[in-house]
Amino acid sequence: LKTLEHLIENNRIWANSIKEKDPDFFSKLSKQQAPEYLWIGCSDSRVPANQIIDLQPGEVFVHRNIANVVVHTDLNCMSVIQFAVEILRVKHIIVCGHYGCGGIKAALENQEHGLIDNWLRHIKDVIRFNAHEFEGLDHEQQLDLLCELNVKEQVRNICNTTIVQNTWKQGKELTVHGWIYSIENGVLKDLDACKGGNNP
Repeated sequence: LKTLEHLIENNRIWANSIKEKDPDFFSKLSKQQAPEYLWIGCSDSRVPANQIIDLQPGEVFVHRNIANVVVHTDLNCMSVIQFAVEILRVKHIIVCGHYGCGGIKAALENQEHGLIDNWLRHIKDVIRFNAHEFEGLDHEQQLDLLCELNVKEQVRNICNTTIVQNTWKQGKELTVHGWIYSIENGVLKDLDACKGGNNP
C-alpha cells in the first residue's frame, strides 16, 4: 500500500513557507472566502488556475473539466456557477481553454475513445456550427482554431444560463471573459469574447 507520504511532506513544507511569510495567512483564510473570480478551465494538469494568474488561495473559485465545457444540463458546473455568482458574488467568470488540449484534439479526430465521446459531442457541435472556418486549414491550425472557438462557445453558454441572465436583469455587476493559455510559453491571450450586463 503506497501512502504518498512525499506529497504529505510537500504540503508540510508549503504550509510552513506560507506561515513564515504571513503567520496569520491560514487563520484569515479559514474565516472567509471572497474571491472576485470564477475560473472555468480544463482539467489538464499543466493548466493550474491560481498559478497562471498568480493569485493566492482564496482569490479564485475554480471549476475544471475536460476541455472547459459548460453544458446547461451539467448540474455540477451549473451549481458551481450559481454558488459563485449568487453566494460568493464573483464579479468575473473566466473561461480559459488552452492550445494543444487533448479533449479538443480527440473531438477533432474520427476515432472512438469510449465514454468521453459523449462529453466530446459538445465540442463536435462547435465544429459543426463553424464548419466553414476550418476549410483550407491544416490539422494544427484546425486544432488551434477549435481551442479558441470552443472557449467562445462556452462563454455564450454561460451568458445564456438563467443564473447569469437573472444576475444581469437585477443590474448586478458580472462580466464573462474568454481566454486561452499557451502551455508552450505560459502566456494567456484574451479572445475578445467579453460579455457583460450591458453587452450581452
